[in-house]
Amino acid sequence: MKTPIVFSLVRDQSLFMTAIMALLTFLAVLALGIGLAIGTGVSRWNSQWDRTATVQVMDPKNVADVKKIIDKNQDKFQSVTMVSTDEMAGMLRPWITGGAKLDSYLPTMYELRFKNVSDLKEMGETLGRSARFLTHADALRNPIAAGVRMIMIAGLVLGLTLMAIAICISYIARNTALLHRRELEILNQIGARDSFVARQMQIIVAKICTTAGVIGFITAAPILLLVIGAARSARVGLMATLTLGGGSWLVLMLMPVFITIFAIWITRRTTLGILKNNQ
Repeated sequence: MKTPIVFSLVRDQSLFMTAIMALLTFLAVLALGIGLAIGTGVSRWNSQWDRTATVQVMDPKNVADVKKIIDKNQDKFQSVTMVSTDEMAGMLRPWITGGAKLDSYLPTMYELRFKNVSDLKEMGETLGRSARFLTHADALRNPIAAGVRMIMIAGLVLGLTLMAIAICISYIARNTALLHRRELEILNQIGARDSFVARQMQIIVAKICTTAGVIGFITAAPILLLVIGAARSARVGLMATLTLGGGSWLVLMLMPVFITIFAIWITRRTTLGILKNNQ
């Protein structure tokens, strides 16, 4: 590592800062990656079911009317599937004990997939007069809301991590200024500008954050893949849709760059503040 013109961090301080910045970068990339994966999953989950609805005919007298309405509007459906009694019984089997017979109580059920979202509301009002019309988006509102809450939690962790980075950089800059107070006094006496001194600190921080960013990203990426792989292998609801596309990985790779730029800005601001107070 090239030694800065004026001063540099002591070895122990440099190692500590590299380690802590690598850890914070790791947490930031992991939190952002999980947030992006959940966001992609929520988007895919929502788009998968936003044109699908279930029609449950509870009264046998209305079965003929409902079938007539569905047959009359076939041009609005991408697919129409009548759920058989055996299929419904199979879905309910985990909650049925003692060999109960529900044939007389199970409704006639259709699963409808619409071509356009705009047709869904209109058909819901028409079919709702004779049957229970339930969109899958409404039925799955709770999992989607849970996904949004998890994104908010990941965003909170990311925000706290950036705050920790700002505090850490500020502390290092202040500590370095105290260690090199004599050099700063000499620089002031010979007329060196504050921006020149701040630039030396920025060079140090940039080199350390670059190294730490590479370490943090390389460490976070495989763990992030393991988390997503474990969620997808569960094959349960929203978890099965978690993924990271090419754009998401690009954002994740830019995260260490953003942290480095952020750290450089914090360093300049803190160093200039210290130098003005010491004048």
